[in-house]
Amino acid sequence: MEPPAPPADRHVAGTGVPALGRVRLLALDAHGRALDWMSWQEATCLYVRGAVAWTLGDPCLAVRGGTSRATGQRSLVELHPIVAARGHARARALDPTPALTNPALFARDQHLCMYCGHSFPRQRLTRDHVQPVSRGGADTWENVVAACFACNSRKGGRNPAQASMPLLAIPYRPSWIEHLILSNRNILADQMAFLSSQLPKRRRH
Repeated sequence: MEPPAPPADRHVAGTGVPALGRVRLLALDAHGRALDWMSWQEATCLYVRGAVAWTLGDPCLAVRGGTSRATGQRSLVELHPIVAARGHARARALDPTPALTNPALFARDQHLCMYCGHSFPRQRLTRDHVQPVSRGGADTWENVVAACFACNSRKGGRNPAQASMPLLAIPYRPSWIEHLILSNRNILADQMAFLSSQLPKRRRH
């Protein structure tokens, strides 16, 4: 298979520049439940195996394969931005909890230090436990925030009240849909529209 080529006028949401090497397709189960992001290689396997139940959006990538001996034509698979697979129906499954990793945490907090409010690159942020582990705090979404090295060092083993360092936002556990949005910087317009429609109705503060 050759690396995919874009059909005309397909771009990454929010930009005017295609980013084909970073485009991922949104995998759903047969009931329309968002499962995860997948590569064009994984999606192509679903198409070739006939395991695609349905799709959404116009084709965004075209994958060319080998040449047929019978017809002399090369195979062509057009991939859609949203792909529902057969055999993955999980209509009654509970909303999974995203894994608590530093990249996911920093994405949730928009790469801002939750104490000073300044923006930092990933390598200059740390995971801070609001209630320190040494004082019984848990390593959970609801007890961690992104913090720069200076603020984390200043806070030390104290909670925000003791350190006179109020939080700029209350930490929360993102839903799986929020996690999917946070974990992909190159979401296509069709994908963003679908995921946005699935977001929790409650507002975050």
